[in-house]
Amino acid sequence: MTRMQWVVALLMVLIVTTVPAWAEVVCTNQNTAVLATTPTADFDLHGDNTVTHTRTGLMWMRCSLGQDLTRSDCSGRASRPSTWRIALNAVQDFNTNGGFAGHTDWRLPNKNELESIVERRCWNPAINAAVFPNTPSSWYWPSSPAAGNSANVWLVDFNSGRVGLHHKGPSAVISRHVRLVRGGQ
Repeated sequence: MTRMQWVVALLMVLIVTTVPAWAEVVCTNQNTAVLATTPTADFDLHGDNTVTHTRTGLMWMRCSLGQDLTRSDCSGRASRPSTWRIALNAVQDFNTNGGFAGHTDWRLPNKNELESIVERRCWNPAINAAVFPNTPSSWYWPSSPAAGNSANVWLVDFNSGRVGLHHKGPSAVISRHVRLVRGGQ
């Protein structure tokens, strides 16, 4: 083996042995050809069932609204407010009734914040299950109305990771899930 081949071999060993847990992501279904977008190491898990996304500085509830974290898994039925306005009111009621983990400033995330926790490597659900266990593979309400068309609101799908628009008026009854966040904006 030439000196150059030894150097290349040594570098390969170093790269392989140091590719780390920083890329770890837990998916129910995954495409390993896609790089992880929300590796577990990007999150600080707290003992109060919240997690801070270190890339954004946002604190998230680990479970969807209506679920409880028991033994590292979210259990119970996630609530599904039937309209965007009802989702906003549910958050206000949640905070008025004591909030969660000692905080009463929880809110619906905007579209970009909610999309920041979509794991592109995963589908059904499109989220890192080590950080957000037992997330329903469904659409979630963000706080963001559509720019240029205030009659519509953005939605984020945690089945596939896609983002879409939906009419937000009172006649637009379509149940969606809620995951709360604090900080940022």
